[in-house]
Amino acid sequence: MRKVFLGFVCALITTGVLLAQTLSPQVRAFVKVDAPVIALTHVRVIDGTGAAAREDQTLIICKGKIESVSDAAAANVPQGANVIDLHGYSVIPGLVGMHDHMFYPVGNGIFGEMGFTFPRLYLAGGVTTIRTTGSLEPYTDLELKKKIEEGETPGPKMHVTGPYLEGKGSWAIQMHELTGPEDAAQTVNFWLDQGVDNFKAYMFITPAELSAAVAAAHKRGAKVTGHLCSIGFREAASIGIDDLEHGLFVDTEFLPAKKAGECPNPSENPDLMTKLDVKAGPLHDMILDLVQHHVAVTSTLPVFEMGSFSGRPTLQQRVLEALSPDARSALLERRVGSSDANALRKEYGSEISPWPAAFEKEMKFEYTFAKAGGLLLAGLDPTGMGGVIAGFGDQREMELLVEAGFTPLEAVHIATYNGAQYLGDLDRIGTIAPGKQADLVVIRGDPSKKIEDIENVETVFKDGVGYDSAKLIESVRGMVGSR
Repeated sequence: MRKVFLGFVCALITTGVLLAQTLSPQVRAFVKVDAPVIALTHVRVIDGTGAAAREDQTLIICKGKIESVSDAAAANVPQGANVIDLHGYSVIPGLVGMHDHMFYPVGNGIFGEMGFTFPRLYLAGGVTTIRTTGSLEPYTDLELKKKIEEGETPGPKMHVTGPYLEGKGSWAIQMHELTGPEDAAQTVNFWLDQGVDNFKAYMFITPAELSAAVAAAHKRGAKVTGHLCSIGFREAASIGIDDLEHGLFVDTEFLPAKKAGECPNPSENPDLMTKLDVKAGPLHDMILDLVQHHVAVTSTLPVFEMGSFSGRPTLQQRVLEALSPDARSALLERRVGSSDANALRKEYGSEISPWPAAFEKEMKFEYTFAKAGGLLLAGLDPTGMGGVIAGFGDQREMELLVEAGFTPLEAVHIATYNGAQYLGDLDRIGTIAPGKQADLVVIRGDPSKKIEDIENVETVFKDGVGYDSAKLIESVRGMVGSR
């Protein structure tokens, strides 16, 4: 009965009874496919559940939603549908970026809002939903979300995070320092009233402030994540935090100098990480504790890769072309400085940097956490040296998850299904299934076998409208870092 009804609706749409989504001319300039009914034929479907890819499928999109997915040979393509032959292509669910800021480092500890370039790059990279996971300009993010929803500017669906919940002693001039638990609760409630739907606790927050923030957020159905330092992961789990960012790189609970409620100097953390065992001892106990408390962990491997190795990752031409001249020069200078430091260590026989080994341990931690039943999320964090940028960094995160030991299918699952589950959106996005929103990424190649093909994005569907990835990227050439 459901198939008959949907088919009847599609027939009505093809005759013009139902109207298409309203988009401004500025957004329409990037639209590649927009029809009442669309049939993606002979395509490989990687549905986001972790199941094996299904070859030679036909996917019908009707009124912005997925109507059906079936073998191409048996598919019933509605008359008048826009038929797109996708032999040699794959389709995956739209990526759900879970640490996808709208800002970028512009120097001297200051971050600039990339309200023009980043929304376009996220969408171009196949990211159809983001959680901003920390906002320095929450009003900007909220207005940007509104403009995207109204079809005035291109970009992903946005879950806007409130301003950082930071305590006294912050290094960042752009963050408000909380004055105590009452201020924490008032801040949460104020920004929930403005329209944000989640929060991020930061490095110097006190246990009392975090407790008050979590209680206020949970009372109104919102969640709290954290990039912590003053509070260890197990303590945060006992307080009731929902998610933890970055993994071991920021967990200070194992440092000998750690004191309750204080943020120690984290410089020893990379060296200590190399000595921790994911299979036994305190780190293993912490993993089990997080799983028991249903605390998610957000992987942000790209930002740590950029700062952990000499010459790795290879700077892609597409990244350099997207950066403004000033941002490109600053990135190259930082990279040269990092390489020179490592060369001097090697030449003079000084202590080898612990960062590469710590990066490997972070990968093992994330893999072990997920295999123990933990909810692992995927993001990029476009900060650090400035070489990790919207969209491209989300794709790199998936490649690094595979390097960490996950299969390509598992990496797709983490970057789609898991994020949607955490956000409470799994009934609408995160997998390819009838009735769900047509948020889809069309990729040349087969990322289920070769994860690097994830970079070959050609068309990104959001609510059934297909956007041209190449045009979106070209529209921001030479601008990242300035706008």
